[in-house]
Amino acid sequence: MTALLPPGARRPNILFLMTDQHRVDTLPAYGNAIVKTPALDRIARRGTVFERCYTPTAICTPARASLLTGLHPFEHGLLSNYEWNSGHREELPDGLPTFSAALGDAGYALGHVGKWHVGRHRGPEFYGFAGQHLPGALNPYDDEDYVRWLAEHDFPPFAVHDPVYTRAVDGGRGHLLAARLDQPTEATFEAYLADRAIELLREFAAGTGDGKPFSLSLHYFGPHLPYLLPDEWYDRYDPADVTLPASMAETFAGKPEVQRTYSTYWGADGFDDDQWRKLTAVYWGYVAMIDQQYGRVLDELDRLGLTDSTAVFVTADHGEFTGAHRLNDKGPAMYEDIYRIPGIVSIPGGTPGRSDAFVSLIDFTATMLDLAGLSTAGCRGASLVPLLGDTGAKEWRGELVGEFHGHHFPYAQRMLRTERYKLVVNPEGIDEFYDLESDPHELLNAIRVPHYRDTVRELRRRLYRELVARGDRFAQWLAFMGDIPEDERVRPETAVEERIG
Repeated sequence: MTALLPPGARRPNILFLMTDQHRVDTLPAYGNAIVKTPALDRIARRGTVFERCYTPTAICTPARASLLTGLHPFEHGLLSNYEWNSGHREELPDGLPTFSAALGDAGYALGHVGKWHVGRHRGPEFYGFAGQHLPGALNPYDDEDYVRWLAEHDFPPFAVHDPVYTRAVDGGRGHLLAARLDQPTEATFEAYLADRAIELLREFAAGTGDGKPFSLSLHYFGPHLPYLLPDEWYDRYDPADVTLPASMAETFAGKPEVQRTYSTYWGADGFDDDQWRKLTAVYWGYVAMIDQQYGRVLDELDRLGLTDSTAVFVTADHGEFTGAHRLNDKGPAMYEDIYRIPGIVSIPGGTPGRSDAFVSLIDFTATMLDLAGLSTAGCRGASLVPLLGDTGAKEWRGELVGEFHGHHFPYAQRMLRTERYKLVVNPEGIDEFYDLESDPHELLNAIRVPHYRDTVRELRRRLYRELVARGDRFAQWLAFMGDIPEDERVRPETAVEERIG
């Protein structure tokens, strides 16, 4: 998959745009006819839109650590967000590969602006990036540099009104989902991040004359809830234009009990349809506001004459429920809503296209290395370069594996997603099987339907073989409980030893 650059070839600059908790159905590139995202549309028109792009795990820190290292979550060991850590480590182990180290060694200038959330104390500077460490999951409105920036521009301080909360189990106030922001758009934290990214772009542009390429990551904290927006974005979209997801008809019948419990925890049933339409419309407004800031950065790239020499990546760490399956946020349920993510890649000299290949966030890691002419041998992903701009069939993986380790509490899951089916293994609850052709909204858990018995058995064995090949000890659970023939069972460490040795 790796095509090293020929001697003397120009290494492209890299602009990596990442959002947090972003549903694909908010974007015109994925079929939304209401939301306007002209900046992302610009990138999509020049690049390749991946229809089936997935996160390796639908939670911030593990997914972002996988992007940085190119490793599966169980390998790098950052398995949960530190704010809700359920007994896992809080920093990456020393000595792991990172794309920043590889690009830095190859002469790239490195910059990171915005959300980091890879561990607790070690920020982007620890991994070679120029940029400020903004810790945590949400916009840090009390950040000293942001407060100073507001004062320098004579902008009003952060304040909100008309907050929207969920209802807690005891009837009290639950989670904050949205509020109106008492600031103009140009004073938002999103505008502040765009300013800082533009400043770094200008610094990097000054160094491109000597052939030094750059890699700049701009990671937004949104559209992660709570949606705190100025009125112009809070009210941008008409709730009447929102079609609520069919999975709001979820009953949790035949599903793991944790899903019903999580629904109660988030208070999703505390809103009626009209309220959910409004909340979804506000979420759309957040997406559009971020896109406007992306547009400012792309305009600066144009002004600096760097557009034609810069590869642009667009993705997210994971999706969001926003009421789908009577759930909110993300959590121990491996539905498409939170595992499928945006994926758009544009490279210098490339052609536009769409691909329905199964791709993963760690494939983006491999692609950056490949474009820089570097080996991808240490990365579990595969370079997407062979798929870019090509709508024809390519030899590529026909399935994806996802993993989850807990959020708020430990909870292990593994998922196998194929062209038609999805198998989810839940050691602490009933397993799940969905026929996505007949049940695209994943409402019917058909794990015990006799018609699918042979298919389920085959998917268990395929998942088992893949986990063994990866060295994922979750395979041992399948070996004991998952209908794996005795003569097919292999100790996971054996596969690791063979791969390393």
